[in-house]
Amino acid sequence: MLDIPTSVTTYILSFLREERSLAYLLVSKDGYLSTWGGQLSTYGFHDLQRGEKVRKQIFFLEGLLPLEDSPLFFPCMKIMSGICADVHLFPSEEGDWVLLLDATWDEMHVAIIQQEVNHSNLLQEKI
Repeated sequence: MLDIPTSVTTYILSFLREERSLAYLLVSKDGYLSTWGGQLSTYGFHDLQRGEKVRKQIFFLEGLLPLEDSPLFFPCMKIMSGICADVHLFPSEEGDWVLLLDATWDEMHVAIIQQEVNHSNLLQEKI
C-alpha cells in the first residue's frame, strides 16, 4: 500500500466531504441495507431503514447489486433527487459499498463544452 502522509489523506477526506458531498452505503450480499453515512440528504435520501431491502429505498441500485468481484463506476449519473453524482460500487468482505460523490460541477462543465461544440458546428454549417 502507498505510504501517504496523514496531512494529505486528511485534506483529501475533507475535500470529498465538503466539496463533493461524500456519502456511502453498505449493502449486504443478500440486498439488505447494513449501514450508511456522510451527506446522504444531499442526494435526497432520508429515513433509511437498516435491515430493509435496499432496492425499496434506493431505486437506482435495482439490478446493480450484488456485485461479483469487480467494482463498477457510473460517472455523472442522475439519481432520483435530480442531482448528478459519480457512483462507485465496490465489493468487500462486509458487503457491497456504494459511494456517492457530487458531480454537478462536472455536469455543468461538460454542458458548457457541448454548447461550444454545437455553436462551432452551427458556424461551420453557415460557412
